[in-house]
Amino acid sequence: MSTEQMEKSGAPRPRLQVKLAHSHEEVLATQRLRYRVFAEEMGAEVHTAAPQVEADHFDPHCQHLLVLDAASGKVVSSTRILTRPMVARTGGFYSENEFDIDSILRMPGNFMEMGRTCVDPDFRSGAAIGMLWAGLAQFIELNQIDYLIGCASIPMHDGGVLAHGIMGELREHHMAPDHLRVTPKRPLPGVSDALPAGPAPAMPPLLKAYLRVGAWACGDACWDPDFQVADVFVMLDVDNLQQRYVRHFLRGQGGQRPSYALAS
Repeated sequence: MSTEQMEKSGAPRPRLQVKLAHSHEEVLATQRLRYRVFAEEMGAEVHTAAPQVEADHFDPHCQHLLVLDAASGKVVSSTRILTRPMVARTGGFYSENEFDIDSILRMPGNFMEMGRTCVDPDFRSGAAIGMLWAGLAQFIELNQIDYLIGCASIPMHDGGVLAHGIMGELREHHMAPDHLRVTPKRPLPGVSDALPAGPAPAMPPLLKAYLRVGAWACGDACWDPDFQVADVFVMLDVDNLQQRYVRHFLRGQGGQRPSYALAS
């Protein structure tokens, strides 16, 4: 049911809506959200000419998926999508800046890269990221995507202690088969301190979401000094996508299929 149909039927308007950006203003809104999250909150070193905007040369060639607060029209979550046909215009996937992924790209099929994912601090209860994944699930369905790839970040503000701890957990439980391994171009620096014995370290929300739907970590992390994070290359074979999560994302909040404005 579209938003217009919901209004005519008297159904309650959803608080969050997901759509692809279709204007420069919508893309700019996602780039401003990225600046607030990555630069102001996380302390990333942003290289851009425009003030309070986080942008790079990939942006004009990507599709930008965004979640809106329906009441205000504010962009509260976003990610960008780069598919294999778009790579002819970018010179490669963003992940290739950080990893040698030739072993992945030799596989036949339709690839989609997800990147620059962020959520407004006021909308981190889970609904916004859930709605974003709902949009991704439909994009995958509409575009017959075979593999989802991307980088999930781990903060490095502690010098890498958490990142090394999480990598240990990934190697033990979530690592891809040997033929799907990638090599980081900038390995993580070593750390002198080890995590204390006890429960497994807490996964960042995006990495946790990837693993929950059935994605693999494909090797050691890459250190990104500009963003002060350790990036983990992850890959999801859509055939292995956990079906209970597909049903959840496509059904959306409250048992209703969400309202979308997506195009292939």
